[in-house]
Amino acid sequence: MSREYPTKCGAAGLDFARVTAASHQTHIADPFANVGAALEVLRECDTSDVVVFGELSLTGYSCGDLFAQDALLESAADALAHLTLSVNPQQMVVVGLPVRVGGKLYNSAAVVYGRRVVGVVPKQYLPNYQEFYEARWFAAADGNEPEFCDLGTYESLDLSQVPFGIDLLFRRDELVVGIELCEDLWMPVPPSSLLAAGGANLLLNLSASNELIGKAAWREVLVRSQSGRCLAAYAYASAGPTESTTDVVFGGQCLVAENGQLLAQSQRVGDHGCSWFTSSMATADIDLQKLRHDRQITGSWQQCAQRIVLSLRTLDVDAQPAGSNLPVPPLRGDGACRSVSGHPFVPRVDAELHRRCAEVFGIQCAALAKRVSRLPASLPLNIGVSGGLDSTLALLVAAKTCREQEWPSSRIAGITMPGFGTTNRTLTAARDLMQYLEITSDEIDIRQLCLDTFIGLGHSPFGIDLAGATLEKFAERLQQVPAEDLHDLTFENVQARIRTMLLMNRGFVLGTGDLSEQALGWSTYNGDHMSMYNVNTSIPKTLVKFLVKYIAEHEFDGKVRDCLLGVVDTPISPELLPADQDGAITQLTEGTIGAYELHDFFLYHMVRYGARPRRIVQLAKLADFSREYPLEEIVQTLKLFLTRFFSNQFKRSCVPDGPKVGSVSLSPRGDWRMPSDGEAAAWLRELEDFR
Repeated sequence: MSREYPTKCGAAGLDFARVTAASHQTHIADPFANVGAALEVLRECDTSDVVVFGELSLTGYSCGDLFAQDALLESAADALAHLTLSVNPQQMVVVGLPVRVGGKLYNSAAVVYGRRVVGVVPKQYLPNYQEFYEARWFAAADGNEPEFCDLGTYESLDLSQVPFGIDLLFRRDELVVGIELCEDLWMPVPPSSLLAAGGANLLLNLSASNELIGKAAWREVLVRSQSGRCLAAYAYASAGPTESTTDVVFGGQCLVAENGQLLAQSQRVGDHGCSWFTSSMATADIDLQKLRHDRQITGSWQQCAQRIVLSLRTLDVDAQPAGSNLPVPPLRGDGACRSVSGHPFVPRVDAELHRRCAEVFGIQCAALAKRVSRLPASLPLNIGVSGGLDSTLALLVAAKTCREQEWPSSRIAGITMPGFGTTNRTLTAARDLMQYLEITSDEIDIRQLCLDTFIGLGHSPFGIDLAGATLEKFAERLQQVPAEDLHDLTFENVQARIRTMLLMNRGFVLGTGDLSEQALGWSTYNGDHMSMYNVNTSIPKTLVKFLVKYIAEHEFDGKVRDCLLGVVDTPISPELLPADQDGAITQLTEGTIGAYELHDFFLYHMVRYGARPRRIVQLAKLADFSREYPLEEIVQTLKLFLTRFFSNQFKRSCVPDGPKVGSVSLSPRGDWRMPSDGEAAAWLRELEDFR
């Protein structure tokens, strides 16, 4: 009997909102010309859900005492009305202009949407030092202003009762927008902090920040850090060089950040020789699901929000007046204006990648140094050296730690244990590494021990009768087994457990398994699954390769470097199944479980952000992997990942100690607590008949 499950409308949605921070050409004291310039820019970003322009964009920031002229103020209000009727009604557009309220003039931001001005937010902190004189013309808002402002009445537009104040939030579906202006961000407690505590997940800043040596870098730090503190997206738009240059130059820098990460930035004056442009913009798709997830799991952020007692007005901008027949549009962000990394654990930029690799390597070494410091000085550090990536990284960590702590490298006891699947390539690499690093080395052929174990268990590997078998005869019979019949978990597990037994019988064992293997359960329980300490425990497979390559290029030269780079180029394999007749690896891990870059991508988005399967697939379709993956391969690999992730939690429930080095860890003592008998049905159901 088949069962049909209801589906939620929009369940396949990605929860993106497209945001543009823009600077248009400024015509000083000519609001209608500025509306025309704004409309030109809006045509270039017509798919954005929200567009924010710079401070006082309708008049120009540098009008000086012209702000006291009625002609300018009334023209600005008229121009706002014209803009309101001219822009795409499905796009939220935020512009700056001076607004008179209660006998005072405020430097303000007007929010235009659905052919309405849905609200006006005044600036709270006015710079009145050095080159700034805003208090000469404007009043600082403090929350005691009238709740509404009168911007006039036009033929088809009534702006006589527009919500006004520093307490306004603007909601569109899950998108909640809060606004501050320029100097507000530079304060010890920016207004955006309070707006975020009140629910805003997108913070906008209309700015006119002049360009000075070093100021752009500090400006970027402010935007990124504020987005991180607020667990929000932050879009910053500054006036550009077409403002008056009587005494200063405005840089036109536009930035979009999300939770501490810079998503997009525009050109600016002084950047790589850039000195003149009429407009600039930065566009990105912000991820509302990620922000929602991080706010949900960050208890301290929730505590802070609860302690900030606010009385905010949240305006539903999609609410239509009676009789209106305008459609209520969905958010249009789809991720196309967002860089989705196919390798989320690995930094993109070379300089950043090197810095990050050095940081990770340092954390690993510091962790091991502390653990070993609690052991007797005479106790060796035993490590199984296979010639593969994971054991090589762990060995390099041990060698660097010994060097830094002035312990003899001979304290590291490396053992290579060739078995039935070991190839000459990896065995040679293991021998060379131990020699080059000047550690104590040993080699134990485990094949006879494994054969004796098979006989003791009464096991017939691949159907081979072991009665009276010698190692030579058994090895000959293995070569005769067709490749398609090489499936025998007992044959594989016995080798892994024999290796661990030999290691542990010698004392303290340094583990080598990585985060990706933990997620997939790609280890033998109480075999390579177990050790006394594991420095690789939270490093995914995609990062292991970059770390070994980094260490090779920055810590060594000559034969050691060549050997390490050879390890980097070796196919990933547990080498537990027999090699072919030419001695080449037959058991390729990625040929069995799929590409590690896909599995690491799935792991990151599922564990770090709680992403549901359909969303993960949609993100994978946008990601820049090393090659293009057909949709069917993505879905099938994700099904395998989910199945293995759930069914192998019992292995993660008792993993050894090891250092957390990134934002994702599966340690059962802190980051990931999950029942070993959980079921993946709800996750897999989402992938049925995926379109």
